[in-house]
This record gives sequence, C-alpha cells and structure tokens, in this order.
Amino acid sequence: MSIDSANPLIVQSDRTLLLDVHAPKAEEARAAVMPFAELEKSPEHIHTFRITPLSLWNAASAGFTPADVAAALDAYSRYPVPQSILEGFSDTMARYGKIRLVAADGKAPLDPLRPLPEELLLVADDTAILAEIGAAKSLTKLLRQCPEGFRLRLTDRGSVKRELIRMGWPVQDMAPLINGEVLELSLRSPAASGRPFTLRDYQTEAARSVLGNNGPGSGYGVVVLPCGSGKTMVGMALMSLLKTNTLVLTTNVAAVHQWIDELLDKTDLEAEEIAEYTGDSKRVAPVTIATYQIITWRPDKDAEFPHFKLFRERPWGLIIYDEVHLLPAPVFRVTAELQAVRRLGLTATLIREDGAEDAVFSLVGPKRYDVPWKDLESKGWIAEALCTEIRLDMPEKLKIPYAVATPREKYRVASENPYKEIIVRQLVDNHPEDHILVIGQYITQLEGLARLLKAPLITGKTPNVEREKVYGAFKRGEFRVIVVSKVANFAIDLPDASMAIQVSGSFGSRQEEAQRLGRILRPKGRNSYFYTLVSRYTVEEDFAANRQKFLAEQGYKYAIQHWTENEILTGQNGVGQNE
Repeated sequence: MSIDSANPLIVQSDRTLLLDVHAPKAEEARAAVMPFAELEKSPEHIHTFRITPLSLWNAASAGFTPADVAAALDAYSRYPVPQSILEGFSDTMARYGKIRLVAADGKAPLDPLRPLPEELLLVADDTAILAEIGAAKSLTKLLRQCPEGFRLRLTDRGSVKRELIRMGWPVQDMAPLINGEVLELSLRSPAASGRPFTLRDYQTEAARSVLGNNGPGSGYGVVVLPCGSGKTMVGMALMSLLKTNTLVLTTNVAAVHQWIDELLDKTDLEAEEIAEYTGDSKRVAPVTIATYQIITWRPDKDAEFPHFKLFRERPWGLIIYDEVHLLPAPVFRVTAELQAVRRLGLTATLIREDGAEDAVFSLVGPKRYDVPWKDLESKGWIAEALCTEIRLDMPEKLKIPYAVATPREKYRVASENPYKEIIVRQLVDNHPEDHILVIGQYITQLEGLARLLKAPLITGKTPNVEREKVYGAFKRGEFRVIVVSKVANFAIDLPDASMAIQVSGSFGSRQEEAQRLGRILRPKGRNSYFYTLVSRYTVEEDFAANRQKFLAEQGYKYAIQHWTENEILTGQNGVGQNE
C-alpha cells in the first residue's frame, strides 16, 4: 500500500472523508472536495465530510463527472482510495440527467419577459424509469401521463422534484430562471452612517457561489455562515449583482427592521424603494421584507393563506429566505411555485429538528457555500466564545416532586430549578464589564429573573415597538442585562452582547443552541462567554448533551463545572470569576 503522509485526506469506504487541517495541502483539498462532499463536522484537528447521493447529484448538476471526483480524491488522499466507492459514485451520478423537466410548449429557454407556461413536461429516455415514476403513489395526483412522459402543473414543479429525489431520481431542471423587474442598486463605501464598509472576502465568495455563471443550474442555493458573520451582507451582495426586484422573508418584525436599516445604510436604495410587509404594515415595493409569520397566517386551519399573494405582487427576480432552516412547512408550497425565480437561503445551520432538510434542498437549493465557525474566529471575523456548562444540584424539597413527575413535567421542574437564580445573580455580578443576555424557555422563570436583576423582559407578548426600544437601549448601554425568551433566538442584531446565560431551552434543540451562541459572536476585540445552567442528575443533562452536539461539531469545547447544594448556598465557587 502506497502512503503519502503529506496528503491531508483519508477516504473511507463508508463515503466519509477525514481532512487533517494541519497538513500542508489542507486548504487545497477542502476546495477540491467541497463541490461533491458535505461538511459534517469541523472541530480543531480533523474535519469530516460525507459524500451523499445529494452531494454527488449537486456535483453532477454543476458539470462534475465521476472521473473528476476520482481525480480529486486521488490527488489528496493519504492512502489508496477504495475502488468500490468509486464505482458507487459512477452509478449514483449517472442517475442525474436521466429525468428532465422542460417547458410543455417545447420552447426552451423561455423568454423571461413573457408569462411562464401553466404546465411543464417530465421526460426520460428510459421507459423503465418512466414506468417506475408512473407506479409511484406519491406522484399520482401530481403527474398526468402523456406520449412524451408526464405533464405537471407549474405549481407542482417543486413538489415533484422533492418526491423524485426521495425516490433516488434527481431531476435535471432545464427551465431557465426569470430575471424579474430591473432595480438599479449598488453597495455604498463608506456606509451612509459614515462608517467604513466593504464586503469581506467570504461574503463576496458566498454571493458569487450562488450566482454561478448565471446560466442553467445556477442562481439558487443555500449559504451557511455563523451568526454574527454578516449573512445579511451576502444577501445584499447578491442583490447588487442581480439588480432586480427582491423579496426577503425573515423570522420576526425586529429582523425586518434590521434588514431595512442595513439596506438604507449600505446600499443606495431610497426609503420609498423598500417596504415592510408585516402585521403592522403591508406595503409592497421593489424590495419588500416580510415575516414568515404573516405569510403563513390564515383565519382558520381550513382556510387559504391570504398573504401568499405577496409572492405574485411584483415580478420578483430574487427571493431571500433568511434563517432558511426555519422555513415553515406551508411556505414549502409557495416555494414550489417559485422554481423559476432566483433564490437564496441564509442560515447558520441546516439542521432542522423536523428532519426536513431535503425540502430546503429541493425547494430553495443545495448548499453552495459554507465556512467553519472556527475559521472565521481565527481570522477575527467573529468573537472567540468560551462555553461553560454549570451542573447544579436540585433542592432537596424538589427531588421527590421531580421523581414522580411525567417526562415532560420532569424537564420543566429541572429547568426551573430555583438555584439557577442564585447562579445567574453571581454570574452577572462577576462579569461587570459584559453586556449580558439571560435566555430561557419558561415565562414564569424569566419573570422572576427579570425582577431579581431589575432588568427588562422581552417575551412573545411584548409589542414590537417595546421590543425595539429595549434592544435600542441595550445597544446604547442604558441596560447592561436583558432577559429574553426564545423570541431572541433568531435574527436579532445586538452587536455589543458579549455574554449569554442560558437557563432553559427547547428540549434538545441543536438549532437553538447554535442560534443562542450566535447572539454573542459579533467581533468586539474581547472574548465572549456562553453559560448553560443544567440541573444535575435530571433529564436536562441528557437534552443538554444533544444541544451541545452541534457546537462540538463546529469546534467549540464546553468546560464543565459541578455545584453542590452547599456550594450554591454559600457561594464558595466564585462562579464566573477569572475565566
């Protein structure tokens, strides 16, 4: 067996790739495998990639061949590449292009200025493949057999693609993308505020990776970047490249206002060219920012979604899905109709607790760009975070109630351990220079902490106007501590926050853990602190382990502290000091 110890890559027969980040050619190898492999873990020393059918089909759609994949692996592999997996790659990639979507009138490419056809054709050269599609019960209501293959409604385009990819048949979508109505916009330098502004290299690369060559198979996809790394700037970069009417969907009203503020500050758009579409205002303009909540509102569960009309209000040329991992299931229906519109998904993690990552892939696009969190930290683009889990005893008086509680009640009893208030108080006192977010799940617990700390409280019931006043006061330094429920998990820009104390969370959500850490990662020229309080010997420990999994995969380490009841009541440990 020939071994090249200088090469950074170890190719394993289970289709995983291990990348030694300290090897001389590590960056070259990473760039070589990214087109056909998905990054799964990126801790300090060894990064793990996995080659999946989706990643190979994505590579095939971009023009890669099995020979290209084999050549890249051979060039950087430390050991001989298992021949069996190379043969498997050929079989998998050969499936791409067997099935094609074309315009039903046979006129392709379509003129982007004329209306889209109401129907498309699904065609294949292999009659056995057509027979398999025709026998699939999941496609019965979506397809109509015809001499050429199958006809489908334009509005079912995404749904058909998603079902077929689940069957192992990726569709080659030959229909072009619509340009949308022209909107001239450019990025400012410096910003309107007078502060310096230029795109970071990775933000420019991310935008260009989605745009591609602006030909078939490009113009859509997902960018994965850590919280605090400027995903909004990637969206604005793509807008400046495309210069077209743009619809942005995001998680809440505060995020809508942040998008508007950033666009006014960093582009030459005028205020009247940007509109807010929320429960408070429903204006439409060349650039419109809306919430997922308003889009998915309906009078009752059997009614239509009245605000879906927003997707047809203007000739959009780009749709941006902010925090795309939160894309609500009803919006999947609409994104299926928008397969001819360029689309960008932005997220810190593609993890969905409902396991619907394939829907994001099918309806928004494949992952086009990502950067390990630790890479950006090492370059100073995001702050270094010191993560600590504090495991504390339960009070004696709660041990029996906990023991006899139902599983769901056990989690709440453990989460609302009253000793957590003592620890929070000590952490706040021992970090006098930090701006602190206290984050939790249960409102009663948060109300008690807000009273204890004499800090403002923001929950889902806090009016948007009041929320923004509190966020503004926090940014100005008028409050050093704010207490927030899970409404602050997503798309909240609090650049001065340098410490988070997590007192309770949504069971084992890795997604939530990533987002909460992201609240304190804006670079500030100092370390950030992330504390998680967990009741010892309870189900909360099990859930905490799962929550930490994502961050461990990103290269973060948790320090573990144990506090006994006596230490908590006497304050012997000096928690949070000299860290």
